[in-house]
Amino acid sequence: MTKNMSIKVEKVKEIKEKFEKANSIVFADYQGINVEQDTQLRKQMRENGVEYKVYKNRLVKIVAKELGYDFLLEHLEGPTSVAFGYDDIIAPAKILNDFAEKSGKISLKVGVVEKEFYDNDKIQKLAKIPSKEVLIAKLLGSIKSPLSKLVYVLNAVKESKESENV
Repeated sequence: MTKNMSIKVEKVKEIKEKFEKANSIVFADYQGINVEQDTQLRKQMRENGVEYKVYKNRLVKIVAKELGYDFLLEHLEGPTSVAFGYDDIIAPAKILNDFAEKSGKISLKVGVVEKEFYDNDKIQKLAKIPSKEVLIAKLLGSIKSPLSKLVYVLNAVKESKESENV
């Protein structure tokens, strides 16, 4: 096996491992971003536990076929970047979408979330879901509000009883 071929075999193995390990994979067209923008995007990805890579489409297609992700093949055309989310399934889509809205130079293509194909519409919807912290805060707020009202009513009843006894 030639050196070039062995390098490609190792890359395919690496890509396959990432596909199997990731909970979510988002593909984007990254055409037109400059080095500074790319550096910012990669930094933001790292900070959120997302791995961001650019691989040759041909190598990604090999992995997609091996894993039965034939639905990806038609979308692996042109300059394509891949974001792998391991913990937070929303993070890759959210970060790429936010970056796309700010820069206008990147666009989401498709994705695989928990082994299910997500077309562009589904990826866009996924990207719009608030972060886990925001959702927890909303949940706690919705629990706290009725409890606060109950405490207020009970306190008013107590004060009313006390004023009648005076």
